[in-house]
Amino acid sequence: MATESVKTFFNSPQFAVVGASTNPAKFGHKVFTWYHAHSLPVTPINPASASIETPFGVHPTVKSLADLPDPEHTSLSVITPAPVTLNVLKEAKKLGIPAVWLQPGTWDDAVIKYARGEDEANDDGGYEGAVVAGDGGDGHGGWCVLVDGERGLKAAGKL
Repeated sequence: MATESVKTFFNSPQFAVVGASTNPAKFGHKVFTWYHAHSLPVTPINPASASIETPFGVHPTVKSLADLPDPEHTSLSVITPAPVTLNVLKEAKKLGIPAVWLQPGTWDDAVIKYARGEDEANDDGGYEGAVVAGDGGDGHGGWCVLVDGERGLKAAGKL
């Protein structure tokens, strides 16, 4: 997996974080802030909050993936519980999102199988874009933007 999927992920011109949080202690906030710290254009997805404040300012949210202005050119970081993540992947597939990064804790075996198109029980063939998820990276629980993101940006020629 990894290197090519990470490069594909970071070659997108836009990024979004589903599960972006208003709480600075939560990973959804930390990951969203990481994109701003690296001067990457990022949209927070949070159906319960109109905006998210970071050290880089106040940022308006969108309520769902369908509200993204250009999903076909947006890579998606996912910070949601596994059952929610599965639905996010299905919507991402419908919208043509080219790449997803599933943060540690967002996936289980069913999510990984769907993400990699290995879910024989699912009629739609699974997610079709690049996937950064599962074992690997330098993070304790697998691939993590906060741990592996800079290496990915370098691999994509953006750092």
